[in-house]
Amino acid sequence: MTTPDASGAPETAGRRTNPWLVLFVLCLGFFMILLDTTIVNIAIPDLIDDLGASLDEILWILNSYILVYAVLLITAGRLGDIHGPKRLFMLGLVVFTLASVACALARSPEQLVAFRVAQGVGGALLTPQTLAVITTIFPAERRGAAFGVWGAVAGLATVAGPTLGGWLVSGWGWRWIFYVNVPVGVLALAMAAVYMPDLRFHRRHRLDLLGTGLVTLGLFLVCFGLIEGQSHDWGPVWGPVTIPMVIAAGVLVLAVFVWQLHARRDHEPLIPLRLFADRNFTVMNLVVAAVAFGMLGLFVPLTIYLQSVLGLSALQAGLTTAPMSLMTMLFAPLAGRLSDGPYGRWALFGGMTLWTGGLTAVILTAQAGSDRGDLMPGLLVAGLGLGFVFAPLQTIAMRDIEPRLAGAASGVINTTRQLGAVIGAAAVGALLQAQLATALAAQARTNAAALPEGVRERFTEAFANAGTGGMEVGAGQSGAHLPPGTLGAVTELAHTTFQQGFTTAMKATTALPLIVLGLAALAVPLARRRTTPAAIPDQPIPATASATPTTDSPATAPAGPRP
Repeated sequence: MTTPDASGAPETAGRRTNPWLVLFVLCLGFFMILLDTTIVNIAIPDLIDDLGASLDEILWILNSYILVYAVLLITAGRLGDIHGPKRLFMLGLVVFTLASVACALARSPEQLVAFRVAQGVGGALLTPQTLAVITTIFPAERRGAAFGVWGAVAGLATVAGPTLGGWLVSGWGWRWIFYVNVPVGVLALAMAAVYMPDLRFHRRHRLDLLGTGLVTLGLFLVCFGLIEGQSHDWGPVWGPVTIPMVIAAGVLVLAVFVWQLHARRDHEPLIPLRLFADRNFTVMNLVVAAVAFGMLGLFVPLTIYLQSVLGLSALQAGLTTAPMSLMTMLFAPLAGRLSDGPYGRWALFGGMTLWTGGLTAVILTAQAGSDRGDLMPGLLVAGLGLGFVFAPLQTIAMRDIEPRLAGAASGVINTTRQLGAVIGAAAVGALLQAQLATALAAQARTNAAALPEGVRERFTEAFANAGTGGMEVGAGQSGAHLPPGTLGAVTELAHTTFQQGFTTAMKATTALPLIVLGLAALAVPLARRRTTPAAIPDQPIPATASATPTTDSPATAPAGPRP
């Protein structure tokens, strides 16, 4: 039998487990999982050139991972309750690491998409276990700081992906953005086997198979429609079935899922709706979805802009965004300390405001002839703001959640984050395709005036057809398919046309995620401020198969402040 020591560290079979060491193991695995949501972005031009992928295929390479990851998170959280979070965490590491090797060996876009799906399965098995274990092994007085570290890792992984990816792609090739996961996965697996407590709660849970099927089908239909819409001209996709019909069907299935949750509210639904009775949890779920929407929605066009418009290498593009990552890392610990105090929500509000403002400055500054130094002030402000986002957001969301619902809450908020990411990437990707087709055609008509009359029509037609059949926007691409033997002056003008047209399209497209981020910042003050002192420190749940938390009863769960 294990008992906690005076410092709050659980003791297992005569060996004391330092909760901060366990947190390091959790964050190591979690960092690797989240890194793959953005590290692939920096390799987009190389994937296009090496695998011959079109833009819509690139979007599937990005979104297949995020989509599978998102729809399986809640199910994986339930499986962790049944079989123990340590087992699910280690299984997720094994699946993800093996899938990373398969991704590195892929020889076609279709193979890469399939192996990215496998990565998503591994990531989904791992992620929900992190917050559940943190909530269990840390007493309440230290939980905010632990959540701050966890949230800082989430933010750092997301913004550090382009820098690390740029170094790997430039020095070793795009396949190494997947090979790099192997040593990290092996190290995390070995440390988890030794240091993670084997938490078992012996609660009987029934997996809501119908709810799982409904949410998976609904999200797949919606995201498939958004990703494939432009390439099918928003028309038929399977016989008489059109893209709008696919999206509408997905929305209908999700509506049925919500109804099913309400109908099963007394029989352990997939998502316990009573979680949303906590106003802080509800508001923070909206904010985290918007943050993920904005982050993924902005990084895809910005990555293409840095490499295809400014002509930067993958490493140079990564180093351009590195100061933002550094600012986030420097200020995240301060945000973690503030998040436990009464000013946590205002720290989050300030962070959201600075992040949105900084990214807006980046987009407004970006021009076809800009220098990357022109973007630096906006990136620094955005990084400072992002440092004050993740830690307070997670702490505010989980502050008043009953310990017995911590696992479910972890699954929900991680799912919400990833749903925001997949919808953001898909929506912005579809909007970018539409805006790029329009902007290129308009810019081609303007620039064609400098060409001889006999060449103008072919030049404008090449760009007018650029948006159909999957547009190529890799390094050195012009977006148009010019015939062999085209004069160098015409090719150069075509490249200039692409740079100008893409910049115009990017500005119009990124207005959507920036608006979403602005609305999310305005929603932060709706959260309740902390009016009561932190709860009396909980005793960590013993890391044994017979562990049963004393706070599992609603009657003994600490009550949060009322609205």
